[in-house]
Formats: sequence, C-alpha cells, structure tokens
Amino acid sequence: MWDSESESIAARNYKNSVLSSAHGVQTDKFEQKGQSWYAVTDVPSDLTVQIGEITFHLHKFPLLSKCGKMERIIYESRETDLKKVILDEMPGGPEAFELAAKFCYGITVDLTASVIAGLRCAAEYLEMTEDLEEGNLIFKTEAFLNYVVLASWKDSILVLQSCEKLSPWAENLQIVRRCSESVAWKACTDPTGARWLYTGEQSGPGTNVGHDCWFEDVSVLRIDHFVRVVSAVKVKGMKPELVGAAIKHYAMKLIPGMVKDGSSGSVQGHCMTASASKSSRSLDAIVNKPDHYLSPRGDRQRTIIESLISIIPPQKDSVSCSFLLQLLRIASMVNVSLALVTELEKRVGMQLEKATLVDLLIPSYNRTATVYDVDLVQRLLEHFMIQEQMENLSPERNPLVEKHDGIQTSHVSNAKTIVARLVDSYLAEVSRDKNLSLTNFQVLAEALPDSARSCDDGIYRAIDSYLKAHPMLSEHERRRLCRLMDSQKLSMDACTHAAQNERLPVRVAIQVILAEQIKLNNALANATFKESGHPNYQPIIPSRKTVLEETPQSFQEGWASAKKDINTLKFDLETVKTKYLELQHDMEGLLRQSDSTTKLKHQSSWSTGWKKFSKMTKISTIDSTGIRSQGNAEVIVKTPRRWRNSLS
Repeated sequence: MWDSESESIAARNYKNSVLSSAHGVQTDKFEQKGQSWYAVTDVPSDLTVQIGEITFHLHKFPLLSKCGKMERIIYESRETDLKKVILDEMPGGPEAFELAAKFCYGITVDLTASVIAGLRCAAEYLEMTEDLEEGNLIFKTEAFLNYVVLASWKDSILVLQSCEKLSPWAENLQIVRRCSESVAWKACTDPTGARWLYTGEQSGPGTNVGHDCWFEDVSVLRIDHFVRVVSAVKVKGMKPELVGAAIKHYAMKLIPGMVKDGSSGSVQGHCMTASASKSSRSLDAIVNKPDHYLSPRGDRQRTIIESLISIIPPQKDSVSCSFLLQLLRIASMVNVSLALVTELEKRVGMQLEKATLVDLLIPSYNRTATVYDVDLVQRLLEHFMIQEQMENLSPERNPLVEKHDGIQTSHVSNAKTIVARLVDSYLAEVSRDKNLSLTNFQVLAEALPDSARSCDDGIYRAIDSYLKAHPMLSEHERRRLCRLMDSQKLSMDACTHAAQNERLPVRVAIQVILAEQIKLNNALANATFKESGHPNYQPIIPSRKTVLEETPQSFQEGWASAKKDINTLKFDLETVKTKYLELQHDMEGLLRQSDSTTKLKHQSSWSTGWKKFSKMTKISTIDSTGIRSQGNAEVIVKTPRRWRNSLS
C-alpha cells in the first residue's frame, strides 16, 4: 500500500500528464442538443459527466485544473482512460454544474441572486478551492454572497427562495442563516419597507407606507425559511404585534379557509347559523375525506400549522383571538400534535373575551356525535377560568370596585361578563342539536360562576331553545334544566315570555311571576322613595344598575320610561293571574264532573230496587204545602235545598 506522500506525488504526476495532453482546449460557449451539452471546441471530448438525464461532453483538462472532486474521482478510479463520471448528487442539479463547467473553461458567468446559492453549493461539492487555483469558484461565490446579496433586501429573499431545493447544503454552508438575519435586520431597521420593498411597488413621494409592507415579501418563503426569518426578527427585538401580524399574513396566504378578522360579520341570537355556515364553507370544503390529514395536502397544512404555533410570540395580544381560533379549527382538521393543540387552547383561553360566536362554532369533524365540538369550548372555558384565577391572585391586580349611587360594590371582571354572554349565545346555537345531551349543556352553562351573569336572559333563551329541540324531556329533566337560570335575574321581556311559555314547568312559570312581582314592588318603592326627595334615600337593590344595564334598551332611557314599562308589566301580570284563575275554575269543574260520574256508577245497583218499591207504594200528589196522603196517613215531604257552588 502506498503512503499518503506517494499518493500525492502519483496524483500530481497523473494530473500533469492529463493537463499536458489537453493543453490547447479553448472555448467560449456551450451548445445544447436535446439532453446533451457540448463544449464547442476543435478538440474532441474525452470525458462525459452524467447528472440525471442530462449529459455533458467535456474535457478533463479544464475540470481537473479547478475541481478537486473531479481530480480525485478520476485518480481513484484506477482506470488509465476513464471516460464517464456520474454526479447524481450534485446540489443545484445540471443547471449549477453547467455554470461551474463554464467557469472551468474560462467562460464568463453572470452571477445573480437566483443562481448564486446553487452555484455556491456546486462549488463546494466539486471542491473548487483556492488550493487548486487562486480566485476559484468558492471564493468568488462567497464574495458575491457577502458583498452583494446580503446588502440587498430583494436579493436576500430571492436567495432564500432558491435555497428550498438545496437542503442540506444551503444550511451547512450557512446561506439560509445569513440571508435570514439580513432580512430580519432590514425589517427591524426600516419596518416600513420604503427603501427595499420587494414584491410590492416602490413607495413614491407622498405615499403612506405602513409597517406591514414587508409581510408580503417574506410570505413567499417556504415555511421553514419563514420560521428562520421570524425567529431572527424576534431575537432582534421587533414588537410582538408586528411579529404576530407577519405570522397572520403568512397564514392567510398559505392556509385555505383562513379569513380576516371581522370579515365573517357579527352574529347574534338565532340568526347565526346561516352566517356561520357561510364563513366556514371555504374551510370545510378542503375536508373531503375522513383521512384528509393523511394526504400530502393535509401533511403540508399540518406542518405549516405546527410551525406557526411554535413561533407565535408569548405576549397575550400579539395575535387576535379570532386568528388563534381559526388555527385551532384547522389544527383539529389535520390532526396537529396534541401538545401544540393544548398550547393553542391555552392561548385562546388567555383572551377568550375577545372571541366571537362564529369563531367558537368549530365542527367536531366526526370526533363526537354533536355537530359542533362542545368539548373543545368547555376546555377553552377551563383555561379561561384558570387564567382569571391566576390574575386574581396576582399582587399587582387590585380588586375591581364600582360605585352605584354612592355605594361602593365589588363586581366580577368585565372579561367574565363578556365570556358569559358569549357562552349563552353559543348554548342558544348548539342547543338545537338533537345529539347534545343535557349533561353537556349543563356542564357548559355551569363552567362560569353565577356572578358572571348579571342578567339571565341569555341562558333563558338557550334553555328555551333546548326545550324546543328536545320535546321528549321528562318533567324532572326540564326542572333540572331550568335550575340553570335565576328567575330574579330575568329582564321584563324575558319574564313576560317565560310566564306564558308552555314548555317551562308550571312551577318555574309561577316562580318567574312571583320573582317579577317582587322586583316590580321594589322598583315602585324605589321610584316613589326617590321622587319624594327623602334625604336618607338608598336603593333597595344595590346592584340594580348592573341589572338594568343587561336588560332591554327601554330600561336605559331613564326612570320615566321605566315607569311606563312597570305599568305595562302590572297589566300583563293581572292578565296572567286572570287566566290562572280561569284555569283553576275549569279544573274544579272537571273535578266535580269526575265526582258525579263516580257517584252515578256507585248508585246504579240501587235503581232497580227503588223502581219495585215505587210500585208497591201509592204515591199521592204533593200539594203546595208539601203534604201528601198515603192511605189514611199524611206524610210531610221536604223539598231538598239547592246549594250554590262558589268559585272562591
């Protein structure tokens, strides 16, 4: 076996012999014929390089003079006359090798941002170092990258795009890292993008350029390179809101079904279904099969979602709650890892009060029998309550205090009140699902404390909707359902509706009437006492203002309008009482008829005997004095007294 020095001497001698044998090879262009490239020269080709389906007919001398890999391949082959070399692993493919081969022949090569990354990787693969020739291709491509590409916003993005097909060479040569940091530095230095806008139009004089101009440029990158740019931007201290906006813009372009905040419109009450279906139609259309997440498209979406979740800034308001819920919706569709889904649910729980009803209506995608994923919403509420408890225990947070007519009263956070309304609206919508169990409805309604609802109109509307969709509930189940609301926290309109609602148990309707009567008396007493100008006036219900804020608009127009509503309510209550008395009278009549029928059946066996007894006895006529004769005797007959049935 030769030692290393002997090998080096032998390789040098072999190289010199090859160079001397082809010293006169010169050309100024390459020519392509079909799938083959030819160096245009008078000297016949003595080497064929195969890359995929493309063949290069070249000469050994130009390649061996600058390519260490070609020299090593030819020498290590132990063949005296090697004719063909296969380089299927060439980074950049035939395009990059063509440029490298032209460089070896001395042909001028135009370096541009679109080809520089592939050519730099090809030079590294071919080992075109300074040891073989000064000013070799590695040196020239590195100089172009450092002094031209990295100084330009546009060129840096173009190079990042071209690196998508050069893994892992572009990563190992730090091309991706350097270009990502260059883009991040420019984005942080001039976030308006006025000097280096790439895909958008250059800003002219008097043009207002926003901080989001660079979002469109970086959105053309593949997800892994976009992650590198965003990570570099975060390290350099960009505001979380701008980072979140860039992530959102990227998701809007790359993920089907994503919509801008507020574009789906606000939905309230029972008018939600059509709007919700319309807003989610484009999203649900991409789920054509149960195994969508196993398809290449689903796998790509899963990769994008998981990557975006991992780079969202930790600050609470860096991205909107609506955007997080849209990510969560698609994450449920494409089977994102459980750990990332849980993290996303926690993020939503941190700002659940900013969600909308349409955002919460996430389909179950065949995971449960219900149309919407009720379990998911329940988990979001649990995360929200945990966050609220942590904030309440924080020493920096002071208890909320509000004055009501001069009296200070503590109340729950505004976030809980907003979330309670949101949950009530959600329950009113999902309650129409016949597969929604009473237990699921109850658990979701009880996820928030009673103090979160200053008015129970919303939960009453949800209960009424559930009763309408589930008419086969037993009396016990209906009572159990109605215990979720407090009749004393219903508004005037809700009480009027509940008092006449045939779906409610009778006991609940009576409780509503009594509660409203008490509330009416208190309101009248407060109004009278206040108008009298008594110096010691205090409202009977300290939290009345809070209740009125949640009731219809008529209560917010002042006491004058409230008195009119109270009089109307009194009339309605009297009407209800009258109907109730009529119903009681009808029931008493039915009971009397039932008793009469029972008595007639009992006396039917005696009727025959009385008829026989009448034949044996002479019946005398009864005079006006009530005396009749029977034989020689006189019998006094008393007319039976007629009793009056009282309705009292």
